[in-house]
Amino acid sequence: MDDKLSLVPVHQRKKSPLFQVAILGRAAKDSVIKLNPAVMAKNPVMMVVAVASVITSILFVKDLFVGLPFKLLLFEGQITVWLWFTVLFANFAEAIAEGRGKAQADALRRNRKETMAERESGKGKYETVPATALKKGDIVLVKAGEYIPSDGDVIEGVATVDESAITGESAPVIRESGGDRSAVTGGTKVLSDWLRIQITVQPGETFMDRMIALVEGAQRQKTPNEIALNILLAGLTIIFLLAVATLLPFSVYSVRAAGSGQPSDLFSLLSLLVCLIPTTIGALLSAIGIAGMDRVLQHNILAMSGKAIEAAGDVDTLLLDKTGTITLGNRQAVEFVAAPGITKEELANAAQLSSLADETPEGRSIVALAKQYGLRERALSTVEAEFIAFSAQTRMSGVDVNGTRIRKGATDSIYKFVREQGMSIPPEIEREVTRIAQAGGTPLLTADNQRGLLGVIYLKDVVKGGMKERFQQLRAMGIRTIMITGDNPLTAAAIASEAGVDDFLAEATPETKMQLIRKEQSGGRLVAMTGDGTNDAPALAAADVGLAMNTGTQAAKEAGNMVDLDSNPTKLIEVVQIGKQLLMTRGALTTFSIANDVAKYFAIIPAMFGALYAAQGSTHGPLWALNIMGLHSPHSAILAAVIFNALIIIALIPLALRGVSYRPMSAEAMLKQNLLIYGIGGLVIPFPGIWLIDQVIVALHLAPVG
Repeated sequence: MDDKLSLVPVHQRKKSPLFQVAILGRAAKDSVIKLNPAVMAKNPVMMVVAVASVITSILFVKDLFVGLPFKLLLFEGQITVWLWFTVLFANFAEAIAEGRGKAQADALRRNRKETMAERESGKGKYETVPATALKKGDIVLVKAGEYIPSDGDVIEGVATVDESAITGESAPVIRESGGDRSAVTGGTKVLSDWLRIQITVQPGETFMDRMIALVEGAQRQKTPNEIALNILLAGLTIIFLLAVATLLPFSVYSVRAAGSGQPSDLFSLLSLLVCLIPTTIGALLSAIGIAGMDRVLQHNILAMSGKAIEAAGDVDTLLLDKTGTITLGNRQAVEFVAAPGITKEELANAAQLSSLADETPEGRSIVALAKQYGLRERALSTVEAEFIAFSAQTRMSGVDVNGTRIRKGATDSIYKFVREQGMSIPPEIEREVTRIAQAGGTPLLTADNQRGLLGVIYLKDVVKGGMKERFQQLRAMGIRTIMITGDNPLTAAAIASEAGVDDFLAEATPETKMQLIRKEQSGGRLVAMTGDGTNDAPALAAADVGLAMNTGTQAAKEAGNMVDLDSNPTKLIEVVQIGKQLLMTRGALTTFSIANDVAKYFAIIPAMFGALYAAQGSTHGPLWALNIMGLHSPHSAILAAVIFNALIIIALIPLALRGVSYRPMSAEAMLKQNLLIYGIGGLVIPFPGIWLIDQVIVALHLAPVG
């Protein structure tokens, strides 16, 4: 495609600015559109603020026509404006989070072209039709240079495919029929050869269509944790609503009973209500959830729902496939062990010669290891000899040169070759073979027809660098790691020990994977796993977090609740960290929101009731002694608290979008940190903040002081 979408992983690109002009402009417009009562009703906390704003607006307009003093009108007007700003700031936070997703969706739409397809019409004939006319089950032929018209499975052919429009990766990938590399995605381009593809989706249901809908947030649903928090916030709002509603008759009764003082007015009561209900977290809650999905997408992972991200934050058990996840995926030659009477240089030379025709990753690694013994890497054309390529039948490769037949291969194949030459097997070699096998490695043997066994080549699964440290981080989070492999228990135990996982499942089958997941879940634990094959689909569907590889089969992608566009199984660790960051952010801002209500209580309550029992002609009664913050007057105190309540929302938007900084730690340590930083911080910050705003209000003569 001419204008490729750059959905490149975070570590491969510069981070986009948190606030972009286009997104801010759209968010400002959407924040007004979201004032629709049907939309506001979804957020009970902000709905109460919106209703309070409407009431103060009506009262302010009424007071304009009754000749109220200018200073009181100015006070009422400012309260009304700041209450509306509080609602708009809340809508603005949600709109910014949504805007980032909409911008990505727009980029995807620009990339999607109206593709034509060669659809099989029967008897080997094809007809040209629009991609939108393709239905599930249709078969299409895609040649080099053409775009794949829709999602499907390769049923014939092998080709390289450019998937950069989806993954952002420039390197092409191989797609072929059968196995776990048969799934193709609409909008990707065939670079070489041809593919015969069976369409697996209906029009409008392609991976790209689902991706656009998901990044726009159209299908975003509230997670169970978010729903529970909404219920809590609604409960607190109702409690404060009832409490504030009783204050008006109380103050009227108190003034009448005392024969002096001034009762509380509706502006003060509504200001108190708005400041005491958890407006901060109520305003930012949706933005936190939407931003969590955006952060996952920044890592090139498509989450099918916010629930999957949230579940990742609570994961207790992580199932990781050994090959390609914990290990590099191909066995590597790491050591030459020479037979008695043979030098390592002679063994290395024979191993390299016999591996030149072996195009397997293991064969290439043997050639590379031999270079450490002073041998240059030789090409087939530089050696005058007859080469025997590796085959699955003989399980050997080799070379015949100057009457010498050199062979390299599996132990039983080489044992047979040596015995056919009339030679015996040295016991030292047999012991080395046993040692390597017990260590979890794979022994290969090298021999020739003149000297017999030359030695052993030690192949092993190489654990990826840094994996042990990453598993230690997961352990610090309280997450148990389990390696899944088809290897025998002996090999599995050796790799598990080297990698540092907590446990392993050897000789794994789809049934045993399911049994393991059910066992963990029955113990009250949440399970996450990765997979790419059809045989992984049942386990991906059963796991609480199932991360499917984009290069995997359609069945695997449909079974999981996340798809990794880069097909990197280790991304599951990042998913867990993002999930925990989402939960931490929500918890931190909830703690902050509830804590800073204390300061607003000390600002508004004395202001409201300071004149309750005041002597005739005085504005300060005995309850004004509760004004520990030293605010100038009831009006300036109330206005300062309302302004702070609005400004703190917009000040916290970057934190809600970026998320709280995350470090691996236990739940107990995380709770202590939360309470220390956001609990105490939320308690302390409003005091100087409200006091400073009060000083500005008085200096600018924005509220009555007397």
